[in-house]
Amino acid sequence: MAETSLPEQDLFIVDVAVSDSAVRPKITVLADGEQGITIDQCATISRRINKQIEELLGEEELSYVLEVSSPGLDFPLTQPQQFKRNIGRNLKLRLQNDTEKTGKLEEVTETGLNLLEEVKQKGKKATYVPVQIPFGEIVKANVVISFK
Repeated sequence: MAETSLPEQDLFIVDVAVSDSAVRPKITVLADGEQGITIDQCATISRRINKQIEELLGEEELSYVLEVSSPGLDFPLTQPQQFKRNIGRNLKLRLQNDTEKTGKLEEVTETGLNLLEEVKQKGKKATYVPVQIPFGEIVKANVVISFK
């Protein structure tokens, strides 16, 4: 339902979650776009999903909460389009083998990321090493927020 509710072709669904509350479940839809997403676009998605739910289940009193928003800076990156929007920013990645890598995102390819990994050695200035990381190895990826 979320995918078919997108008003623009450059928008995409990042995540859909439904709470397990039987009384009044909360449906959370996170959407984004290549140029970001506006409040009006979120409202359009919300109206379209509500309409689809009504058509599917009827108009009897449905008790649920629907929230449509953008993922925000602290939400992990999950879609290739999100990575592309963050080229040039620093990322913190947790990989399948439980290691972490931090560095500047240089490029996004069809299969993964090219990252300038920051390598810190005690008592020495950090060095930067280019690494390629396949999407399949990434467990979690977040933008490193800097207040410098």
